[in-house]
Amino acid sequence: MEHTKRTVTCGELCKRDVGKSVVLNGWVHRTRELGGLTFLLVRDRYGITQVVVSDAASADVKQTASRLKSEYCIAVRGVVCARQDKDVNKDMATGEIEVAADELLIFTTSEPLPFAIDEVRQKDGTLVIPNEDLRLTYRYLDLRRAPMQHHIMLRSQVTFAVREYLTQQGFLEIETPTFIKSTPEGARDYLVPSRVHAGKFYSLPQSPQLYKQLLMVSGFDKYFQIARCYRDEDARGDRQPEFTQIDMEMSFTNREEVLDVTEGMMRYVFKKTMNVDLPARFDRIAWDDAFDLYGTDKPDLRFGLQLQDATFMASLSDFNAFKAGAANAGRTVARHKRSGLKALVVKGVAQSYSRKMIESLEAVAKRYKAKGLAWMKVGDDGVFEGGISKFFAGKEAEVCETLGAEKNDLLLFVSDEKWQVACTALGAVRKQLGKELNLYNPNDEFHFAWIIDFPYFAWNEDEHTWETEHHMFTLPQQQYWDTLESHPEEVKGDLYDLVLNGYELASGSMRINNPELQKRVFKMVGYSEERAQKAFGFLVQAFKFGAPPHGGIAPGLDRLVMIMEHEESIHEVIAFPKNNMAQNPMDDSPSAVDKKQLDELHITCMEA
Repeated sequence: MEHTKRTVTCGELCKRDVGKSVVLNGWVHRTRELGGLTFLLVRDRYGITQVVVSDAASADVKQTASRLKSEYCIAVRGVVCARQDKDVNKDMATGEIEVAADELLIFTTSEPLPFAIDEVRQKDGTLVIPNEDLRLTYRYLDLRRAPMQHHIMLRSQVTFAVREYLTQQGFLEIETPTFIKSTPEGARDYLVPSRVHAGKFYSLPQSPQLYKQLLMVSGFDKYFQIARCYRDEDARGDRQPEFTQIDMEMSFTNREEVLDVTEGMMRYVFKKTMNVDLPARFDRIAWDDAFDLYGTDKPDLRFGLQLQDATFMASLSDFNAFKAGAANAGRTVARHKRSGLKALVVKGVAQSYSRKMIESLEAVAKRYKAKGLAWMKVGDDGVFEGGISKFFAGKEAEVCETLGAEKNDLLLFVSDEKWQVACTALGAVRKQLGKELNLYNPNDEFHFAWIIDFPYFAWNEDEHTWETEHHMFTLPQQQYWDTLESHPEEVKGDLYDLVLNGYELASGSMRINNPELQKRVFKMVGYSEERAQKAFGFLVQAFKFGAPPHGGIAPGLDRLVMIMEHEESIHEVIAFPKNNMAQNPMDDSPSAVDKKQLDELHITCMEA
């Protein structure tokens, strides 16, 4: 075969191409013999084309075709033919045609595969997916699978759409350093030893936070970066040691503008890449209300099932567990007390939910520090049944009217001295019920919401000190500046999270640009002036030279694409991810290095 370079891809041929002579390059997806004919499905990232080797083909072509096996990499020259009507495959983009092979060339052969590239399903239709370690060991093969190809292509399209939108809005894409000074930002740093400066280390950035603020001081009023970030923390489904965020910062701005630009970007990305129209304005929920109604600051709003205040029930009986939750309202929230007795009314499932199923929900609540999950059912006759029903016999009318419960409803309760514990535990139960009962609104595929008005400080009970909820450069809302030190528990931050389908997609804030206010915050979280100077002195110094008001946000690119693809792990949308032990079984990283390299870096390894 003289000319092997493809003239078309495996996904573009259609009926109008009949009669053309073409060259295809790709992998053998599948072969079959039928009545003296050999049929090949040839695949590349653009699609699949059927190739037929007929009786009329040359002996060379027939012999080569007989040798072909799955994942052989080949070239095919042939003529495009129309399939007969009965043979048209409507499930294939190229299903109206096939290519009659005149020449075949095997570029390279393939050993037997460790798992099938082709889609394999069980009898019940369930897709068979190899275990993750095997997939990561042979990631280059895993990436050939159609779902993975789609994920990676969508990621590329999303990244391009982000760049398009932000550039149109006047943002400049500016790279920030990968080797930086180690600063305390929450997670552990990944450290890089310096060969030239013995005993000193660079840090890989957990985010470009300090540098993008310095860019604002530099006068670049609209910055963005598709930024690589590194955090040495325990991995989980939506975390990785290295990840990518859409990092943004703006000067002479306010919260409303940051939110507006972010909403515009999401609308542009979803329309451009998936032809999905997002609402003109995303929901906004105060942090206090998010916990009170949904038990979390990242609620999944594709279904309702809101938590309710059940304080009134403590006075209806002598059930002591309820009295404890109602008596102690937990933390002060928005200058008033909220009850630690919360209820969930699950409509129409009382008969279908067995005691065992309820116990599994209780196990979920206990994982989030609840002492238990109280329950009862509203029977067909309106009388309470099971669980704690004996304590509320005769009180059905009042309870049902207040909670909006009806016949065949399941009532679930968590009571705790701490409001946030009760909310979090019952919120986890709510999330589990959403999955078990498939409560998601089919017309609400992607539900965005802003969580705003976060507490600025959180009390660390182990260290007996105040910590910032996000980071130390977040601007406290101005009405709290005078009471920063005297009433830290009431201070709200000018910060915001973007939530999508129950995931925190982005976190951002307005930033402190006043050196004196920054010093006050450092002091509140236990940073002496000397310690703050050592860790962040270069930023504080920059703020002395006319720092503009500024703020920003950083949506997670991996997590965004994961949700768009309805996956549950960012492993599915990263080309070469680490496993849950932060290892790559394909290249065996992290790995030991030669003693010579360690000596050059002035490092001695100790036995673990």
